[in-house]
Amino acid sequence: MTDVAVKRIYEQAEEGDGQRILVDRIWPRGVSRARAALDAWMPEVAPSNELRKWFGHDPERWDEFRVRYRAELADSPHLEQLAAMVTTSPATLLYSARATEHNQAVALASILADH
Repeated sequence: MTDVAVKRIYEQAEEGDGQRILVDRIWPRGVSRARAALDAWMPEVAPSNELRKWFGHDPERWDEFRVRYRAELADSPHLEQLAAMVTTSPATLLYSARATEHNQAVALASILADH
């Protein structure tokens, strides 16, 4: 697997981002499609609404969130598709949450590294 970075979608797109892949289920507020400069939007790899609401970016739930999120993605063809995309060239997983250390993109990067 090539390098997979994680970045808030509200940050400026940079040439070094490689493939820019939004991994949120819902389109981020205030971001135009042009400004997002996406190569792909994969809402199917985002946590379910139930898991997202349960987690609420609570650092005390982080470890359990990662376990549950990994279970949701088990045998997912969308995860396989994403893994194939990031195998060929550098990529940046984009998210909109304010929490920079405890969000689905960070967890997903870890899942991809183990994949």
